[in-house]
Amino acid sequence: MIIELHLLQSFPVSNLNRDDVGQPKTATFGGYMRGRISSQSLKRAARLLFEEYGLDSSEVGIRTKRLLDNVVEGLQSKSDDPEWARAVAMAALQQLGFGLDASKGLTEYLLFVGRESIDRLTDYCLNEWDALKKLASAKTAGQQAKIKPDRAALVEVRQILDASRAADIALFGRMIADNKDLNVNAASQVAHAISTHVVTTEFDFYTAVDDLKPEDESGADMLGTIDYNAACYYRYANVDLTQLAKNLQGDVDLVERTARAWLLAFINAVPGGKQNSTAARTMPDTLLGVVRERGAWNLANAFLKPVTHTDIMEGSTKRLVEHFGKLRGFYGADQIRIAVAASVSGEIPSAEGVRTATSLGEFTSAVLDAGEYNW
Repeated sequence: MIIELHLLQSFPVSNLNRDDVGQPKTATFGGYMRGRISSQSLKRAARLLFEEYGLDSSEVGIRTKRLLDNVVEGLQSKSDDPEWARAVAMAALQQLGFGLDASKGLTEYLLFVGRESIDRLTDYCLNEWDALKKLASAKTAGQQAKIKPDRAALVEVRQILDASRAADIALFGRMIADNKDLNVNAASQVAHAISTHVVTTEFDFYTAVDDLKPEDESGADMLGTIDYNAACYYRYANVDLTQLAKNLQGDVDLVERTARAWLLAFINAVPGGKQNSTAARTMPDTLLGVVRERGAWNLANAFLKPVTHTDIMEGSTKRLVEHFGKLRGFYGADQIRIAVAASVSGEIPSAEGVRTATSLGEFTSAVLDAGEYNW
């Protein structure tokens, strides 16, 4: 059971997702240069909205290298021996199999964990205080080159990093190289957004003047350029409700609320790159939601040939719906439960098997009501 979301969203002058030299990301598609927004950028923008759309803060995770500092803070307030808090916390993380950069106090890589994991790790340190303090003392004295995790510790870390209540980990998955047992298969797939038409990166030349400059001095005090583009993007994401339910241990209420938060967050997600200087806060114009028993159709090939229509959104919407209809006609629709489209401008071409909605509430209700959440 899969929910698919297809969006057409036009942005004015913007640089939402930069490459290593500061230019808007691009991709060659169909032999032409297109604007691009990375899937990682879109996922983060959506993930930050989950609490606005029905999920509690305890039901979303955090990505961090700073587990150590958070645990130390908890230990210093709860332990009778606070001066050992940092050493004990470091010994615990190493015993549990996580490499540390001791000079910076950071884990070697970002960890995607539920918020409850910090409390569980703090409790583990308190319960194993004496043993961990002994390990830390031995390491300080040079008696132990490296603290290696044992079997009991590996069992413990699975409990500490349990993510069965973290909706965003269930959606986007988790990979921990040091312990594959902690990996979570993602329930959601997100595509890089690409422009439906050819895009050329442009440059804004700017100057700035010192407000306290004497009146008899002229000229700018700062010169520079900012790269930007303006594009209509095709965005695609899906969520496998069966995998989502498996990741969330079959909690029907949490699965339903996570699916709703996923849908609304992706509709409203806008990357934050250069927003203070561009304010490119637009909303999607065209929405197409599909609920299917199996399979998945990314409709990007509707734009393999760039749209050249005078009205880019109208032309892109027509291409999107027509391409979906062609795939449906060729491959069959027996796996499709519902397909519903909506448009702010109201320009949805008629297509067999595609319902139309006139508001966001009607659109989301139609999509979510067609899903099944109890597996």
